[in-house]
Amino acid sequence: MPYTKEIYEKAQEIIDERRKAAENKNAGIIRLFETIEPEYTALKQEMITSVKEVVKAIDMSPEKAAEFIQQQKIKNLTAQQNIRLLLQKHSLPEDYLEIKYSCPVCEDTGFSENKLCTCHIQLLKELAFEEAGKKSPLKFCLFEDFRFDYYPDEKISGVSARDRMRDIYSFCKEYADTFDTSNSSVFMTGKTGLGKTHLSLAIAGDVIRKGYTVLYNSAQNIFTMLQKERFGKSDTNGAYEAMVLECDLLVIDDLGAEFVTQFTNAALYNIINTRINLGLPTIISSNLTLQEIENEYSTRISSRIIGEYSILCFEGKDIRQLKSENDD
Repeated sequence: MPYTKEIYEKAQEIIDERRKAAENKNAGIIRLFETIEPEYTALKQEMITSVKEVVKAIDMSPEKAAEFIQQQKIKNLTAQQNIRLLLQKHSLPEDYLEIKYSCPVCEDTGFSENKLCTCHIQLLKELAFEEAGKKSPLKFCLFEDFRFDYYPDEKISGVSARDRMRDIYSFCKEYADTFDTSNSSVFMTGKTGLGKTHLSLAIAGDVIRKGYTVLYNSAQNIFTMLQKERFGKSDTNGAYEAMVLECDLLVIDDLGAEFVTQFTNAALYNIINTRINLGLPTIISSNLTLQEIENEYSTRISSRIIGEYSILCFEGKDIRQLKSENDD
C-alpha cells in the first residue's frame, strides 16, 4: 500500500522513539544493577575485551591463532557464566540485562532482512487510517444508545417497524461482535433518519476496537478524495484509493447524496467489485432503494449488491424529526 511522505516520516519517528526508549530503559536497569553488584562492570568489560582481542589473531600463525581465539572464547564464556550467577543470586531472569525492544524481530529499527518489518508495515497502516479518520466528520455511536421506542409498534402484515428494527439491530450487533474479514458485505436502505448511520457507526467503532482497519466516510467525501487523487490534486500518491480498496472494513455512508457523475459511477463499481474479489466486507448505507440504485448508477452495481450483500431494510419515521418534536 502506498503512503504519503508525511506518514513514512511519522512512522520512522515513532520507531526511532521506541528504540531510544528501550535503550534508555535498559541503560537505567544496568546502572541500577551495577550499584547492587559492582563486579558486573568488570565482567562486562572482560567480555568486551575478549571480543576485541580476537583481532590480534590475524598476525599469528594458524596454530597460535586457534589457541589464542579459544582462550578468548573461554574468557568470554566464563564472564557470561559469572554474570548469570550474579543474576541468579538476586532471582533475576537471564535476559534481565538485555534490551527489551517492542519488536524483537527488527529490534525497533523498522527493517528486517533489508525489508520493512511487519511492525513497520502495521504502524504505517495505523497512521494512514488514523489520518483518514480525521477527515470524517462523523463521531462513533454505541449500540447501547440505540432506542427502539422511536419506531412504531403497530403491526403491518404481522410485523411492526419496531420488531423489524430489533431484528436489524441483532444482526448488526452480532456482525460487530463476531467480525472478521470474512464477514458479508451489508447494504442498509431506508428513508432519512431511521438509524442507518447510527448502526453502521456502532459497527465501525466496535470493529476498530478489535484492532481491524476501518475506513468510514460519506460517499461524497470518498469520491471527492478519490477524484482529487486521480487527477493529481492531492499529495496522497494513491494512498487513499489503496485504503478504500484494502482496509478490513469499508463503510460508505449516505450513498446517493453525492452528485453522480461518470467518475463516481466507475469509482463505485471499482470499489464494490474489487473488495468482493479481495474477500473484504463493505457496509453501504443509502436512502435509495435497490431499484433507485440501478436507476442512478447501473444494473451491474445493483446486481453486485443484490448478489453479494446482506440487505437490511430500515422502516419507521424520521427519528431526528421525532426527537426534535419531543424536545419542543
